[in-house]
Amino acid sequence: MTNKAEAAPRARLARDLHPALTEERITACARLLARGRTDALAMADSWAGDDAWLIGCRAYSFSRNRLRRAAEAGRYPWLGVLDETHHFVFRIEGVPVRFFWGDADEPSKRTLRQQESEAQQLAPALGSGGEGDGLMFRLAVETGEDGEVTRVVFLALRSEEGRVRCFWPVPGVTDAPTAEPQPRGAREWRNDAPSMQLPLPAAVPVSHQHRPSRQKRAEDHADLT
Repeated sequence: MTNKAEAAPRARLARDLHPALTEERITACARLLARGRTDALAMADSWAGDDAWLIGCRAYSFSRNRLRRAAEAGRYPWLGVLDETHHFVFRIEGVPVRFFWGDADEPSKRTLRQQESEAQQLAPALGSGGEGDGLMFRLAVETGEDGEVTRVVFLALRSEEGRVRCFWPVPGVTDAPTAEPQPRGAREWRNDAPSMQLPLPAAVPVSHQHRPSRQKRAEDHADLT
């Protein structure tokens, strides 16, 4: 079977398809996605039952949240969010982009399916007619056996047939630091203080424990009989 990505030209740059899709902007988004995956892996607890499926769900949510928070904080004036649902769509200066976990060479039918909001936004962004017709933009986040990010690829695909117009492995994503500066006024909820072991209550000597009087015991016995 012929690989679609191998059969298509790979050297075309994203900014040739739209000037908003610069390498710097795509790289910033790719790093946010990779950090979200790294955070999810750091929280994974296999002993408690975390498996690849659960880690994947958490990684998708974390990565989506990274992009959303960066847009809300104004870190990148060109970054916005079009659809906050599980069909998450973000914007690079008005151009809608989605991301997925998987092989960039073989995007699935689900990956190639356009959301209505995405299609509506693409039309004015790319214009009607010409080379922009039917294009969609994706960031493919590839992972290794341990779940770590091995590569992020920017894809420009045409229609549901998945013809590749741009295939650009984003450089330096896996070398990016996992920490990022917090926006001013943000508070990170974490507890770095050492754990505390509360002392057990001291045992009360039998001689000091309250014992009912002989009269009280007699009255209780009478009630029972």
